[in-house]
Amino acid sequence: MGKIKRYAIILAGGTGQRYSSDIHKQFIKVAGKSIIEHTLNIFEKHKKIDEIFIVTHPNNRNYLEEIIINNNYRKVKKILNGGDNRRESSGVGVNAINDDNAYVLIHDAVRPFLSLQIIDSCFDALKKFDAVDVAIPSSDTIIEVDNNHIISSIPERSSMMRGQTPQAFRVGLIKKAHRLAQNDVAQNDDNLSVTDDCGLILKYGLSKIFVVKGEEKNIKITYPLDVYIADKLFQLNNSKVSENISLNNLKGMVGVVFGGTKGIGAAIVKIADYYGAKTYAFSRGTGVDVSSENDVKKSLEQVYIKERGIDFVINTAAILKMGKIADRSIDDIKQEININYIGAVNVVKESVKYLKKTQGNILLFTSSSYTRGRALYSIYSSSKAAVVNLVQATSEEFAHLGIKINAINPERTSTPMRWEHFGKEKEDALLKPEQVAEVSLKTILSDMSGEIIIVRKNNENSI
Repeated sequence: MGKIKRYAIILAGGTGQRYSSDIHKQFIKVAGKSIIEHTLNIFEKHKKIDEIFIVTHPNNRNYLEEIIINNNYRKVKKILNGGDNRRESSGVGVNAINDDNAYVLIHDAVRPFLSLQIIDSCFDALKKFDAVDVAIPSSDTIIEVDNNHIISSIPERSSMMRGQTPQAFRVGLIKKAHRLAQNDVAQNDDNLSVTDDCGLILKYGLSKIFVVKGEEKNIKITYPLDVYIADKLFQLNNSKVSENISLNNLKGMVGVVFGGTKGIGAAIVKIADYYGAKTYAFSRGTGVDVSSENDVKKSLEQVYIKERGIDFVINTAAILKMGKIADRSIDDIKQEININYIGAVNVVKESVKYLKKTQGNILLFTSSSYTRGRALYSIYSSSKAAVVNLVQATSEEFAHLGIKINAINPERTSTPMRWEHFGKEKEDALLKPEQVAEVSLKTILSDMSGEIIIVRKNNENSI
């Protein structure tokens, strides 16, 4: 038996009636992209997905074609006109697949936080089951009411789950379910009150349906409030670097590390050089201040003239100062902002002309304090939040150039800056700079862009 093909059907036919907007909700922009772009990116990047079909309203076709061209999506093979409801649109999608032995995932376009792990779990489950749903336990008590809004029953919460997507099937099975549903509709069957594809399988008793564990963050954007929640989730969303990336791929690469003479920066330089990269370190100790555009410009020019190319640029330079904002001088505040944020801007801006030639990588550093400002460290926290926004925004600006930009968010790390400001701490409670450096270099070697990568004490980087 040959390789089983794997399809993804993205249902994008919603008109946003519950959202109360003139713009269909799948095209509303969040974190710099439309919601459907975030969703398509997930399936485009997943190695097990062979083809993507989008089912939508005919009026959206031109807009979707533009999105596909701008994002260079290679796996999107069909844009299909949907039906009058979700069931009809899903039927259009599955019937466009010619291989009944294939696997198909059916997913809502407005669930842009689907993890790669859930996709993997669905495909793994299809090896044993012909139908798979995704769900999470209900944290609320579910009540059943009659037509007069009087409670008629309260089901046991332990057996209640909230359904999500994707739903996964063997193509031949879900096609059969839709044929039966279409026959019922043709015969004016008034009992066809089914809201999703697993509901069809259950209604006609075609197969057992296995449930894969979903995730709380895999939300469906339905109401205006959901957009605000999604925006925050994108801010907090952290990605995982593949453990399969080999640092041996650094051999022959040319890199520049600002803040590269101490702490994490020095560890990055040491490890990169060990694996055969040519890495140049700059810092205030070598006379280079990242808050000076001219210093950054001259440093990069110096490396380019010598090597005739630059593959990656990393900025770890930062300072940390404690104090209530009202008690600090404006010059002291400006210095911290200039190094922590303007320095990052300088590095990014001046790197573009070199990295677009090599389709290279930029790596910046943030802090866990970016998610919520920390008293006594307001400037540090806010500048690190600005770095995250810089990464997310410029990843969009650089996409057409092939430049990738990400940020590392390390937990507490044993560095000179930390010793200076927090004194002696238990070594086993801190990350080693080398741990952060390895994840940083693997990020440089990845295809990721616009992502924030947490590095944790257990030597994992995670979502």
